[in-house]
Amino acid sequence: MVGVGLNATDTLLVVPRFPAYAGKVPFEEQLVSPGGQVASAMAACARLGLRTKYIGTIGDDERGRVQMESLLGSGINLDHVQRRAGCPNQSAYIIIDRGTGERTVLWSRPDCLRIDPEEIAPEQIVCARLLHIDGHDTPAVERAARIAHEAGIPVTVDVDTIYHGFDHVLPHVDYLIASSEFPSQWTNERDPYRALEMIQREYGMRVAAMTLGAHGALALEGGRFLYSPAFVVNCVDTTGAGDVFHGAFCYSVLQGMSLAESLDFSNAMAALNCTALGARGGIAGLAEIRALMQRAPRRAHPEMQARFGRMAPTT
Repeated sequence: MVGVGLNATDTLLVVPRFPAYAGKVPFEEQLVSPGGQVASAMAACARLGLRTKYIGTIGDDERGRVQMESLLGSGINLDHVQRRAGCPNQSAYIIIDRGTGERTVLWSRPDCLRIDPEEIAPEQIVCARLLHIDGHDTPAVERAARIAHEAGIPVTVDVDTIYHGFDHVLPHVDYLIASSEFPSQWTNERDPYRALEMIQREYGMRVAAMTLGAHGALALEGGRFLYSPAFVVNCVDTTGAGDVFHGAFCYSVLQGMSLAESLDFSNAMAALNCTALGARGGIAGLAEIRALMQRAPRRAHPEMQARFGRMAPTT
């Protein structure tokens, strides 16, 4: 499993409630924690027992050291991680509402961390059975996706906003799992079903899907929509839930799971991550995930429930 994309080191601030605009509120807890879209997805894959490699850039400051130690401790191959001298690592300040576990993110990524496409060599990619990317350094992830696609290696992508040039990435993607906002932003079509259909028709990926936060995930495959409601847990922090969802989905693809089971499995692993602080605070193993899938209640989006008429099957 190879991932190309972002990592970040977060400072979490837990508050009793999110303050009103221009207001004040004391924070109750502070924690420095590693995160980032692709790096956290790789950490989830490693926890599930996959051999993983992360390709990206890391600053040479204290935050970079925290990130490197976390990735090394997860057993992830870092042979093609670049330590950028004199460059601070990507960082985020994340405010977590104690009552709900919802988070608000303030982030910064200096340009000195940018991945150049020339730094992505074919031998770094073709060793994989699956490639996972985000959209931030678009020319670099395009090159990685093109190499994988031409070698017959499936490509999954995590994208939450529109990036310039991303239309050159999508033709090389097999599994698009976007944020709930991306399909409508990309197509200017407010109806999420039609937006996913438009994206899949234009770019030809096998699966076009979107995560729905506390309401699960919706996916389109072979002309059929599948909806998987979220699992209900005691939510402490939603930071990193989407990243862990993607890692679980990558694992599911490599295990040959059906799309329905993949969505359920990924929702369960994401939900468990929300039971602890930090982007990787609650990354769980197979036994915990399967146990949650068997016992936990589900939370369906009302509109999705009305459309599908029943809960998605669980396994």
